[in-house]
Amino acid sequence: MHYWVGSFCRVLDKKQGAALFPAGVTAISDIIKIAADIGNQIPDKSWMLYLLELFSTRNIPIELNLICQFDNQDYFEAIFQGVNRYRFKKVLPVVGHSYRRIIVMNKRNKQIRYALTDQATTHSETFDFSLDGMDFDYVGANQFTGIEWWNKMGNFPYSIKYNVEVSQLMFGFLDKDDPESITFVPHNSLIPNNDNSGISYPISFENVMPRDSCVCYSVESGNCITGIHYSM
Repeated sequence: MHYWVGSFCRVLDKKQGAALFPAGVTAISDIIKIAADIGNQIPDKSWMLYLLELFSTRNIPIELNLICQFDNQDYFEAIFQGVNRYRFKKVLPVVGHSYRRIIVMNKRNKQIRYALTDQATTHSETFDFSLDGMDFDYVGANQFTGIEWWNKMGNFPYSIKYNVEVSQLMFGFLDKDDPESITFVPHNSLIPNNDNSGISYPISFENVMPRDSCVCYSVESGNCITGIHYSM
């Protein structure tokens, strides 16, 4: 079975009094810190994901996720349209380290760039996924942050492996004159979202607060039925 819980990332439009996703977005980013390993309770042949996810205007998902598996193989993975495209080999998950995750849609080069940097070691790894020949819009329409479970052995979401802290949730715009330059702007609102299964999830979202003008939060063991609703 497949489950997810988290929030859509938004910016509060004070004039309209609503939380909106900005127009023209071509990049997203966050920082995820692996705060603690609380043990592997992932069922056989199953896995879970700590998500950084961008949806195009045609609702195509683009993801750079921290993945934990039943067999203790933990890694970061670049995903496009639900298909694993690249497993990061040089930058690996380590407890206590923070990782900057960036996804960039580049229309000029007809590719999506997935970039990962270990903030502790400064080691970086990049994967460029070619979309040459594909009809793709290169414009973001939604951003999701949260947790996803795949359970091949039962109908329930199981306990998380890592406590994590998520910060610096941002969206970005490509410089029209310099495709390598991106201007990032912070999100300041979160709108809860889940799989609508009606079940409770064995996690809690804690320490939801602004930091450096961005909303941030932590994921810990607990019990919740929805994602985070927050507005600065």
